[in-house]
Amino acid sequence: MNYPVDLEKLINYYQKLPGIGEKSAERLAIATLEFSEEEADEFSKAIINAKKNLTRCSICGHLTDSEICNICSDDARNKNIICVIEDYKSIFSFEKTGTFMGTYHVLNGLISPMEDIGPEDINIASLLSRVEKLDNPELILALKPTVEGEATTMYIKKILENKNVTISRLSYGIPIGAEIDYLDNVTLEKALEDRKKISEY
Repeated sequence: MNYPVDLEKLINYYQKLPGIGEKSAERLAIATLEFSEEEADEFSKAIINAKKNLTRCSICGHLTDSEICNICSDDARNKNIICVIEDYKSIFSFEKTGTFMGTYHVLNGLISPMEDIGPEDINIASLLSRVEKLDNPELILALKPTVEGEATTMYIKKILENKNVTISRLSYGIPIGAEIDYLDNVTLEKALEDRKKISEY
């Protein structure tokens, strides 16, 4: 298809988004062209500001526009319960259930020997630092049931052996290979309720 150069560039950028094919990218690009100049300006500013202002929480690794995210700074949260997840996208899914009142820890990846990703390459050291400061904490390992997820789960379990930490994992009601951020609220809520202990001090 021969698009005008500027439209083709816009389509190509939309195609970089997950789940967006050429047809969807074309529709989004054309819809964007229907914006008024003011709307287009605000849209571009929103992208630039999000990229420039959003950073990672110094405690849990979640997205935030300040040093500490609104979850870690919330005194109503149970700081002794930490839900360990692969990436920050899963936090939005858990928060939509409206039932989890603990905190989170973002690993920014999973252990994967095949891809030469070891424990030192993901955010495990800061998790250990957090755990050491807590009184009888519980870690909920909300990692996808894949080889990498299992390797990461077993590593965390091993390094916390003989420490005052209860470790549980989400119920296996979650389909094998499922991505946490694609699960519906009811499935996630049930998985939290039915979590299984895999290690207890």
